[in-house]
Amino acid sequence: MKSSRLSPEIVILEELLACEPGYVSGTALAKKLGMSRVAVWQYMEKLREQGFAFDAVRARGYKLTGRPAGLSAALIQAYRREHTGDFSLKLLDEVDSTNDEAARQLAAGHDAPFAIIAQRQTKGRGRFGRVWHSEANGNLYASFAFRPRLEPARMQMFTLWMGANVCELIANFCRTAPGLKWPNDLLFDGRKAGGMLTEARMDADQIRDLVFGLGLNINSPANGWPHDLATHAVSLAEHTRQPLDVNRFTAALIGRVLQAYERFVNGSYQKTFADLWNRYDALRGRPVAVLAGPHRITGTAMGIDDEGSFVVRTDKGRSERFRAGEVTLEKTPKG
Repeated sequence: MKSSRLSPEIVILEELLACEPGYVSGTALAKKLGMSRVAVWQYMEKLREQGFAFDAVRARGYKLTGRPAGLSAALIQAYRREHTGDFSLKLLDEVDSTNDEAARQLAAGHDAPFAIIAQRQTKGRGRFGRVWHSEANGNLYASFAFRPRLEPARMQMFTLWMGANVCELIANFCRTAPGLKWPNDLLFDGRKAGGMLTEARMDADQIRDLVFGLGLNINSPANGWPHDLATHAVSLAEHTRQPLDVNRFTAALIGRVLQAYERFVNGSYQKTFADLWNRYDALRGRPVAVLAGPHRITGTAMGIDDEGSFVVRTDKGRSERFRAGEVTLEKTPKG
């Protein structure tokens, strides 16, 4: 959906959701949409084809009684509290990579910002080109595309800022807080629940295209992981012991990502970033090892500096800063 004018299907869903578990009269819907009741019924038939179910009672109207089991673009849009006319959403059953599809759309001139969301990825990836397990099992694979026109030096903080915002959203939505593992992993009790990948195309002095990708384990069952991931991965549902409404969560995520992006572009994020990061930092004060090129440095994680670099107090008492690298937690020596 591109225009700020919402489609009739979205308006109908918004009205039905607002009145749950009650009914909305056909007359009220027709008046809201400026069309006949027959036309309203035709749009509701389109929603039925998408997996929605309704109870219709004479003199009372319609009530929403069923919704699609998986991701639904219409339901995500209906759940969103704020609609912006310059944002669009595309939901795909399957794609090679949402980041790659977003990059292709940007290269083709698609207006930004927009989001690509997929039920399944065939070539999902994380940092260093690693494979990201991306089956159609209730998880979220999303990429947000922007044209920021910012100087490249500013981007060191972008993934960190977005990750802190995703953590804050999860904490508010699930009433349980994940931890952030610098620079781009979301953890619960040391097990990975999500990862982020930011990719950009740059001109000489500015970032032209920017894609923020997020893979988040939402409703995958505890026994649904490949053998090599079973002890390292976790979903929000597994951690909280209850399934999540993936469409409601995705709607909230879109709002949070767009808000965080605006704050990053206008610079106001700097006022709250340090406190937000420290709230979810899963490494600070813990023994770590950093693999930076051929070097492996061990010490104690001390958080990040003002430029987003990872700070480690080495075993020799020096402070080392890393702009890139692979961090692993070390076992705490037994006293």
